Amino acid sequence: MGREKLRVATTTEPGRLQILGAVLALLVVAFGAVTALQVDDRATAADDVVSRSQPLSADAAAIYRSLADADTTAASGFLAGTLEPADSRARYDLDIATAAKLLVKAAASTEGSSESAREIATLNEGLPRYTGLVERARAANRQGLPLGGAYLRYANQQMTSTLLPAAERLYAAETVRLQEDEESARTWPFLSLGLGLLALAVLVWAQRRNYARTHRVFNHGLLAATAATVVVMVWLLAAHTVARAGLDSARAHGQESLQVLNTARISSLTARANENLTLVARGAVLTEDGKNDKYEAEYAASMGALTTALATAREWADDDEGRTPVDEAASRTGEWQKRHKDARAKDEAGDFEGALGRIVGPKETTGQSFDQVDAALDKALDHEQDEFTLSAGNARDALTALPLGAAALGILGAAGAVLGINRRLSEYR
Repeated sequence: MGREKLRVATTTEPGRLQILGAVLALLVVAFGAVTALQVDDRATAADDVVSRSQPLSADAAAIYRSLADADTTAASGFLAGTLEPADSRARYDLDIATAAKLLVKAAASTEGSSESAREIATLNEGLPRYTGLVERARAANRQGLPLGGAYLRYANQQMTSTLLPAAERLYAAETVRLQEDEESARTWPFLSLGLGLLALAVLVWAQRRNYARTHRVFNHGLLAATAATVVVMVWLLAAHTVARAGLDSARAHGQESLQVLNTARISSLTARANENLTLVARGAVLTEDGKNDKYEAEYAASMGALTTALATAREWADDDEGRTPVDEAASRTGEWQKRHKDARAKDEAGDFEGALGRIVGPKETTGQSFDQVDAALDKALDHEQDEFTLSAGNARDALTALPLGAAALGILGAAGAVLGINRRLSEYR
């Protein structure tokens, strides 16, 4: 009986039509389902770029900046005298609190066995040690003891050898995760596209077969199934093209600019910290070859990195709103270098108080120049962050409705194919 039914199904026209209808319905449903699954994966990755990966990368950069700024502010407050200014202390406390808060946030969003988790643990262990050394330096400084400068140098060594490298590695790890999510969102859904082309080919063949046997131009059911498949294909191609364009724009006009601006800001903070420590150490710490002041040499290296990063950021800025703060930062950096040169000349001439007056203070000092550079970079970072979020958000939005739409159209297309074949089968009854 089974063999007889199979023979009838394969050798008679009604049987062939039933098989054809089942194949068409299966192909169209499979196309809709695979499209929904693959696009949903890419939409999830695009959403992770906007709501998880990039914010975590930005938080990691903010942790680095907060720690570097705390180190810079601690040195500036130390130079101000035995009684640290209230605004300097408030800024230091805010930096430490910000870093601690962001570390908690990063720990909550990071897998326990990941590289990021290890770096967060390192930062959580080292931060109390650093703050303890700073408090000892302050206590000794208030008593007028030279030991305060030594404690501050030890604190800076803890910051530069342990905390900042860990924060830099955390930023690198989160940036890698951002790139992985971005690549996942960009990948073409080749299986879905292949199934779509196969479904269209079989639908076109079925309609040509129907025309050859009946001389009827249109089969409304098969035509509806073809239309549904074409709509999903066009929607898939258009949505993915828009999503890739949005991610490309986010990378070119946001992510890469953010990275170079973060480099510039970190370099400015490092330069400022080394500038302050040059006066704190008073030539007591030399480079490995023993020929130059260690902190002055590191200031020069950081300032060179800042100048290079600003030039790159200026080149990558794609509008006046992005270029203006970068130009402002570059101008203030040049002014900073001139004031620093004047301060070094006074210090080398033995005029420590004169050099201190050119480094610390609210007006016409390198401290004022640093604050202006930092404010300009902060404005540039905000602009590039907005551009990244807008472009990546557009990429995510382009894919949002497609999974549900593909599934619904796949079901409608399969129903159309079955109805179209059933219309032909009814002619044999």
